[in-house]
Amino acid sequence: MRPRRPRLAPAALLLPLALLLTACAGSSAADSGSDTDGKDSLTLAVGDQKGGSEALLRAAGELDDLDYKIKWSTFTSGPPLLEAVNAKAVDIGGVGNTPPVFAAGAGSKITVVAAWHGASDGDALLVPNGSKLTGTEQLKGRSVAVAQGSSAHYQLVASLRKAGLALSDVHVKYLQPADALAAFTSGKVDAWAVWDPYTSQVLQAKRGRVLTTGQGVTNGLTFQVAAPGALRDKPKAAAIDDYLDRLRRAQDWVHEHPEEWAKVWAKDTGLPYEVALASVKRSNGTRVPVAVDAPLIKSEQEIVDAFADLKLIPGKVDFGAFVDTRYNGDLPPSSTAPRVYKEK
Repeated sequence: MRPRRPRLAPAALLLPLALLLTACAGSSAADSGSDTDGKDSLTLAVGDQKGGSEALLRAAGELDDLDYKIKWSTFTSGPPLLEAVNAKAVDIGGVGNTPPVFAAGAGSKITVVAAWHGASDGDALLVPNGSKLTGTEQLKGRSVAVAQGSSAHYQLVASLRKAGLALSDVHVKYLQPADALAAFTSGKVDAWAVWDPYTSQVLQAKRGRVLTTGQGVTNGLTFQVAAPGALRDKPKAAAIDDYLDRLRRAQDWVHEHPEEWAKVWAKDTGLPYEVALASVKRSNGTRVPVAVDAPLIKSEQEIVDAFADLKLIPGKVDFGAFVDTRYNGDLPPSSTAPRVYKEK
């Protein structure tokens, strides 16, 4: 593939950060109906989230010279996006590490086809600045806000387990990020399990501090998930191959141009630039394309088993039955360390 010249996306309608649901909690979807023109009649239906793949590919110049069209549909979060994949309304879309677990548990027709490994510093348990809590074990009997079925949901489960506690030891308040942010800033909950860019928003605004992060307790994985029917269609399967290559190159571009990407991301989502840049350096820009391999499947199976034990998904599920390794190529193993930004 020849290199492509990076270019900025046009300014988009700005949304308040309280409406930004970039990680993987349950909510509704909105079809953007936008198309990216290609030379051919083939159309790849791609599920996206605000400030997600479309903005990234445009910023990196990776939507040039397509041999197919892309129809973008924008979703508020991972679970409804995977519902659309299951319903064959979307051919492929990006989500975090936990929505595929719940989708697999529900018997949805989904297939994980690509993965990225990033830092887990942005996955955090936050407490207000005035909180007397200094360790996760002190959360016993306390109230914690979290979005059900999100990557933060598992991070809460795993962090409590590491501290010798069970989910039942805390008062879980299942709240979407906008409501959780309001509850957290008004003191209605003792802690908030959340992901970037909310973590960076709270820290940049000096409205709270980190009690613990996902480092060492969560796998830091994000996925592209495809519809099995699209994978059986040879032209679409080929388009998916090309699309994944473009996403991988775009992520490399982000690491080389964090400030430029933060500006685009801020415009596309309504994030303050300082919050966007902090999030890029803490988590968004640390991702490395990795293979969908046996250790990855094992890591995701641990999440499956944890939620099955909690009776939050029905019965036992073999996560390996929901992956396809055809696009691994010569990618490094899933254990490859995330990128690190060094302060200049």
